[in-house]
Amino acid sequence: MNHKLLSLSLIVVLGFSSCIGSSDNSTQSNNTPAANNNSPYAAGKTIYQKTCLTCHQADGKGMQGTYPPLAGSDYLLADKFRAIRQVIKGSSNKITVNGNDYQSVMTPQGLNDSDIAQVLNYVYHSFGNDGFTVSPADVKAVRDTIK
Repeated sequence: MNHKLLSLSLIVVLGFSSCIGSSDNSTQSNNTPAANNNSPYAAGKTIYQKTCLTCHQADGKGMQGTYPPLAGSDYLLADKFRAIRQVIKGSSNKITVNGNDYQSVMTPQGLNDSDIAQVLNYVYHSFGNDGFTVSPADVKAVRDTIK
């Protein structure tokens, strides 16, 4: 087996193994309000677990060199409209997050405006982040500019 295939296989296995027990809050290292299933971010947490967790991991720290962190991400916390655009359209551009370069492919997520707002609110208020609030109207405004 060549090294690229082996590396890809390892990434897939690690990503899927992160799903095991992901709904158990006792294994999560963040103690932010978004980690609580009764919080206003609970729906966003569910979307995150289904859509984002494999790459960005349960702790939001991503995979060094492959998938960027969302936890404490200077890139994410700088521009909520760019974050919305990335969830809608995906990205394959090189980005720099906390001084590290990433050029992985993020596929468009195919979520509706409400789901995008919910998942971004979860991310912006989890993993030690104290970020923006995103409304479905914000998402619609961005979506309208890229049609």
